Amino acid sequence: MKAAVVTGFTDALTIVDRAIPEPGEGEILVRLEACGLCHTDIHAAHGDWPVKPSLPFVPGHEGVGIVEKLGVGVRNRAIGDRVAIPWLGYACGECRYCIDGRETLCEQQHNSGYSVDGAFAEYTLAHAKYVVAVPDGISPLDAAPLTCAGVTTYKAVKVAGISPTERVAVFGVGALGHLAVQYARIVGGSVIGVDIEEAKLDLATELGAEFVVNAAKADPVKAIQEIGGADVAIVLAASPVVFEQAFASLRRGGRLVCVALPAELTMSIPIFETVLKGISIIGSIVGTRQDLAEVFALHAAGHTRVIAEARRLDDVNAAMAEVLSSKVPARLVFEY
Repeated sequence: MKAAVVTGFTDALTIVDRAIPEPGEGEILVRLEACGLCHTDIHAAHGDWPVKPSLPFVPGHEGVGIVEKLGVGVRNRAIGDRVAIPWLGYACGECRYCIDGRETLCEQQHNSGYSVDGAFAEYTLAHAKYVVAVPDGISPLDAAPLTCAGVTTYKAVKVAGISPTERVAVFGVGALGHLAVQYARIVGGSVIGVDIEEAKLDLATELGAEFVVNAAKADPVKAIQEIGGADVAIVLAASPVVFEQAFASLRRGGRLVCVALPAELTMSIPIFETVLKGISIIGSIVGTRQDLAEVFALHAAGHTRVIAEARRLDDVNAAMAEVLSSKVPARLVFEY
């Protein structure tokens, strides 16, 4: 099988031919149809974060494909099922976080394409209990971005506790942001789109944003405060400066929802304003299996649109460069 492999954090990915793996106990073998390219895959390939993947490894946590083999003890999946392989590849199922519905905080978790090989390959293994069924009628090209970009922004909107008519600023209208705009609209929010590319702001408007700001041409803090400030700011751009701008755009009682993970791992937040204005700062990390099932259900019902472009796995390094250029309108998806 063909796979894109990270062999060094300063090296380009290598396309190699590997043997098709055999599923172990509780595992399934999935023949991949598609896998989205997330910015996290690029951080992983570059070793940007404090906990680095073990080399060599195969990235990819937006995998969608067909179950071809079942390991011993698998009863919840059948050969021929179409499933999604998300970031949360495995959790212990026994800790307080797993039990109370916060499985993405499990300290024993395995992450697809990071701590275990992921879906930048024609076949991959997955834990049967942690894949999510893809409903009929959702194409692999749509399902792949929903598996991370969708569930991550859906969860961010959930934890923000948005009430109808609240003003929601989405900082970064790309692969994640174009979905965040839609989820914020679904729960009744009035959306502000912030980006540095006019094409992305046009997309935000098309998807329902009522106000947009080009941060390359205007100060987003001033622009948002001039219309009364934001109740919620969801940060999807991987830059500490953007986090600080998002904080400063909030009105009293506002919530800053931190989603993106910049290579620079700190942001500066004023304590005085945080306390005096009653600002909440919330970290939101992907979503659970149930969250992803809800994301798929919303899409199957016609409530969301996915903007994606197909690429070949052979062009993985060029695709990563496209993402880093910030010119990509939404999600790039490798099709097999």
